[in-house]
Amino acid sequence: MKTAEKLAAGWLLTLGFMFLTTTVSAVITKNTTLKPILPGIPDESLAKDLVNQEALYQLDNTAAQGIMFGFPTALLGAWLALGLYKQNRQSTKALTEQKNEYLRSQEQAKLSQFYQMLQENDGRITLLSFAMQSQLTATEAKQYLDEKAKELNANFQVSEEGGVSYHFDV
Repeated sequence: MKTAEKLAAGWLLTLGFMFLTTTVSAVITKNTTLKPILPGIPDESLAKDLVNQEALYQLDNTAAQGIMFGFPTALLGAWLALGLYKQNRQSTKALTEQKNEYLRSQEQAKLSQFYQMLQENDGRITLLSFAMQSQLTATEAKQYLDEKAKELNANFQVSEEGGVSYHFDV
């Protein structure tokens, strides 16, 4: 549906521009037609008789019709295009809000699992157990635990195998 609306808006804007261009062309042609072309005619009354009144009437009609059809068509095209622009902005804003809400819920889930593990293990958490519980990669789990350790002033303990466990005061 959006494609049809985009095509309609573009078509109406183009058509309106064409009508308005016809109007401008008719007005310019009329103004150049009324300028004296034959300076060698001694009698000005003969020069006035040479003006083609039928052509001037046609140019006036063309200009009026161009305005009558051009403005409404261009305005309708602009209105459709503006509506599509606003609709696109709203959908982009809704998607951004949805994404932010999803990220907040993911962060809240990690935080909830973190606190639950702290309670269950008396403040001790290993990197592997947190990664498995929260279903994060080891790198993401380490980064998260490091941030929480700095934030909550946790202690680290390194085992003989090189495993790191975090000790939080509960």
